[in-house]
Amino acid sequence: CCEGNFCNERFTHLPDVGGPVIEPPPPAPVLLNLLVCSLLPVTMLSMALLLCFWMYRHRKPPYGHVDINEDPGASPPSPLLGLKPLQLLEVKARGRFGCVWKAQMMNDYVAVKIFPIQDKQSWQNERDMFSTPGMKHENLLHFIAAEKRGSNLETEFWLITEFHERGSLTDYLKGSVLSWTDLCHIAETMACGLAYLHEDVPRCKGEGPKPAIAHRDFKSKNVMLKADLSAVLGDLGLAVRFEPGKPPGDTHGQVGTWRYMAPEVLEGAINFQRDAFLRIDMYAVGLVLWELVSRCKAADGPVDEYMLPFEEEIGQHPSLEDLQDLVVHKKMRPAFKDCWLKHSGLAQLCETIEECWDHDAEARLSAGCVEERISQIRRLASVTTSDCLLSTVTSLTNVDLPPKESSI
Repeated sequence: CCEGNFCNERFTHLPDVGGPVIEPPPPAPVLLNLLVCSLLPVTMLSMALLLCFWMYRHRKPPYGHVDINEDPGASPPSPLLGLKPLQLLEVKARGRFGCVWKAQMMNDYVAVKIFPIQDKQSWQNERDMFSTPGMKHENLLHFIAAEKRGSNLETEFWLITEFHERGSLTDYLKGSVLSWTDLCHIAETMACGLAYLHEDVPRCKGEGPKPAIAHRDFKSKNVMLKADLSAVLGDLGLAVRFEPGKPPGDTHGQVGTWRYMAPEVLEGAINFQRDAFLRIDMYAVGLVLWELVSRCKAADGPVDEYMLPFEEEIGQHPSLEDLQDLVVHKKMRPAFKDCWLKHSGLAQLCETIEECWDHDAEARLSAGCVEERISQIRRLASVTTSDCLLSTVTSLTNVDLPPKESSI
């Protein structure tokens, strides 16, 4: 009996004669088993209730009928959807003002941008921009409807537009390189869409006149691509209209994405006039064109992995101070590779890019002029690939591009 309990395993204490037998307290394992058996059902029930509550709060069931009459405000009503069922399928993108879902409406796919309640102003502004007369254009995102969902703290604001499977230009460039033809097509249709957005269009097709609109957050993430790689401009949450005789609304200067901000925006020295805002967009156009060129395989050289503008200089998450120092004080811009300048078409396109992101805002090209330039460069560069290469290279080198009088 020197080790273990052996013969004393069932030992009991005997009291004085005549008294009851006193059992010792049960060993620790028995207490633990009792405790587990008692608490386990309660714990599992609590977890099941918490799970049900979480699923209720985060559910995204197939929503019933789209009722655009719930929209607040006095803006024009959204187009009637005829009470078509709408079902959310998957999240395609997340951004500053909410997330974008791929959804199904009858037999068609649509994009549903969902804004939380705190971003109601951005939703309202984007809805108003899309509801502006004359906003139907092949290079502007097609608007379907806008609506309010839920109530109180559960309120969400939905913006329903056409869906493009290729996604944004940023996403496409990350996974694909461009031929010269693709580059020209994307760039030209992108400039065409922005030129129309910037333009005052007189009354036509039974609608009122379309005023000039500045985008104010132009970047590759806000350019969608159709199946044929035509560009479509979207995300008008920060856009501003310039209607004759009316104030332009909220024109707070330092808005948009820092990386794409023009130098005058970064230093807070903005002239709050129509043309000044259009020129700010054109600076960003220069950066997006640079992104396109950086992923083009037409040049005689390697194509690097996709990088955002200034990513090589100041990384993926620059501060406002980093960009102020680089863009405003040092007046730096993303670099051109030598091999780009040896390709006749890319060299001409690089010149156009430099005139878009000029430090002097008044010297920048207009979107319409950029569209003309790219169209002419594309035509002339396609001629250089023909049999008479030598003579056409000379003509391309000496070509007269659309003059700078076309600038804003």
